[in-house]
Amino acid sequence: MSEITGSKGDGAPFGGRRVVVTGGAHGIGAATARRLKKLGATVAVLDIEPCNEQDHAIVVDLADQRAVLAAAREAVDIMGGVDTLINCAGVAHPNELTELDWDAYHRTLTVNLHAPLVLLRELCGRMRVAQYGRVVNVTSIHARFTEPGSLAYDVSKAGLEAATRTAAIELAPYGVLVNAVAPGFVSTRMSIVDGVDELKSDDFQDIYVGKGRLPLRRAAEPEEIAETIVWLASPSNTYVTGQVLTVDGGLTARF
Repeated sequence: MSEITGSKGDGAPFGGRRVVVTGGAHGIGAATARRLKKLGATVAVLDIEPCNEQDHAIVVDLADQRAVLAAAREAVDIMGGVDTLINCAGVAHPNELTELDWDAYHRTLTVNLHAPLVLLRELCGRMRVAQYGRVVNVTSIHARFTEPGSLAYDVSKAGLEAATRTAAIELAPYGVLVNAVAPGFVSTRMSIVDGVDELKSDDFQDIYVGKGRLPLRRAAEPEEIAETIVWLASPSNTYVTGQVLTVDGGLTARF
């Protein structure tokens, strides 16, 4: 990736750019929002938890589609417009197929897939009028690869990657680029399942680290994923659209 350039406004790479980030209170979303702010962007964070690091933090349950729409419009009003959307928020409720909890299934799809689509519809219409926009959807290697108990999560992430491609095609004539980033193992709260951090488990340390199933032999830090997201969302990205960039330390390159 090239250096981030192409700023407007105060001379910072993202100077004058107005960015909406979902899930910006923790993990990848928080790292992305911090990086954007450092690069000069005005950032509005949408999260179910308060975010004290950003000037504009809107508390919203992304499972409530009407509330998501209202939050999107509030963010636009606060910032005076929007240039960039980054969908980082996600939830996971492990559940095997024969014991599928439908409430958990629907909440997973609503937060991980439907909320991003609500935001895409609302905010990209404004970008289309402005003839400029960048969208980055954070998906997962689970969109293509899986493990037991991940049905709802897998479906939501695969759906978001499909939506990324369709949106990219439809919005390309208007200067709006739409891409996705698919992380592998990342050191965030989502790695904690039933009170156990999978990254510290014996299996992870033995198979993924010790035996090298994960070639880089470690999980990513949120800031490492954020760097990729920020480049795709930047004015420096002028020709990449409709793509899913996998950032997984080489995990999916081997069998």
